Amino acid sequence: MQVATDLLREEGRAGVTTRGVAERAGVQAPTIYRLFGDKEGLLDAVAEHAMASFASAKATASSSGAVTDPVDGLRAGWEMTVEFGLAHPELFVLISDPVRGLRSSAAQAGVRLLAERVHRLALAGRLRISEEQAVELIHAAGTGAVLATLARPVGERDLTLADSMFDAVLGRLLTGPVVPPSHGVVSSAIGLRAALPQLTALSSAERALMSEWLGRVIG
Repeated sequence: MQVATDLLREEGRAGVTTRGVAERAGVQAPTIYRLFGDKEGLLDAVAEHAMASFASAKATASSSGAVTDPVDGLRAGWEMTVEFGLAHPELFVLISDPVRGLRSSAAQAGVRLLAERVHRLALAGRLRISEEQAVELIHAAGTGAVLATLARPVGERDLTLADSMFDAVLGRLLTGPVVPPSHGVVSSAIGLRAALPQLTALSSAERALMSEWLGRVIG
């Protein structure tokens, strides 16, 4: 399993072959078939081990008591997931397979941990949608944000995408104001920059300069 994990990290899924694993592990190929059935069985075992280890780390962090606010606890779990996905791209893609997740006890343990975080929000009176819907939304958004980031070349990745996605999810989940007042200025800047082509009182050079200034505010 460790050899398969190493090959997955180094060469991607295509690099995990029964012959390659057997040679590096110093065993005969039939050993792999006897223990795991086939390559997919071996990958299932790798994914299960990775998910179990990650779920355990998240559970330990959740029970440490360092974070008491339920929103902060949810954010901490989100950030751990994003960090794990970006640090282990091939492994994250593997464990994000929905079919594999359905039959994985470790993946279900991770979902239960997320449900516990969401339940704390409900107990605090902060949810405005059902707990079940909130869990599905957070899980889907987190997985999608990481996969979308990984889909781009390393040098072109927008590492703020996951943060923006989390803020959008909070806006759907929570009662009361969850956006800092300063974000109203940003919204105004976004609207003004979108309308720049219609501001004919300004020259093209002035519009370009204003677009640059507004871009700084938005950033």
